[in-house]
Amino acid sequence: MCWNATADLTAGAVITAVGIVCVARVRRARDLPVAALPLLLGVHQLVEAAVWRAGGGCGPATTAWVVIALPMLPVWVPLGVLLAIAPGDRRRLWGPAAAGLATAAVLAYCLATRPAVAEIRGHTMGYGVKVPWMPLFLAGYLFATLGALLLSGDRRLRLLGAVLAVGALACSALWRLEFASTWCAFAAVASLLVLGWVRRPPPAGSVT
Repeated sequence: MCWNATADLTAGAVITAVGIVCVARVRRARDLPVAALPLLLGVHQLVEAAVWRAGGGCGPATTAWVVIALPMLPVWVPLGVLLAIAPGDRRRLWGPAAAGLATAAVLAYCLATRPAVAEIRGHTMGYGVKVPWMPLFLAGYLFATLGALLLSGDRRLRLLGAVLAVGALACSALWRLEFASTWCAFAAVASLLVLGWVRRPPPAGSVT
């Protein structure tokens, strides 16, 4: 699979359109953050198309891409899942939510004090961000994003989490230096599963 400006633009347009459908179809206000996830990731791919067009570097498109990928997603996903699931299932989501907030705070500080640089590496895009103790923060990031989905108790969200976990392993093994870019591209495509989640039958006695 190759990535370039055209591929990101095409994927971004399709996923953004799916995201708009998800948001339009949402039945409960508290489902909106999860329903909007494909929209966010579709826009993210469109931003990366701009990074390709700029030839990488550390311009506004690179900064926007990294802000969405690093501080935003580990907060958005667990808090969105926390809102969407039944109140009785929320206790197990506090761990991923806390990990996401802590991870995002450090990543935001790193981005505010150190420039992020994008580099074209063949048919992939690599992003350089100076983060101390990277393995620790990567673990917190994955626990926040994947852990929230896997612990949600919702079978469709668990499926999304499992698919993303497999994708993360594949991207780490095949494109280690470009993990962030390849994993986010995979996540954008996998977020099509959110459409099935949005279209699920409403639980009995549910209220908006």
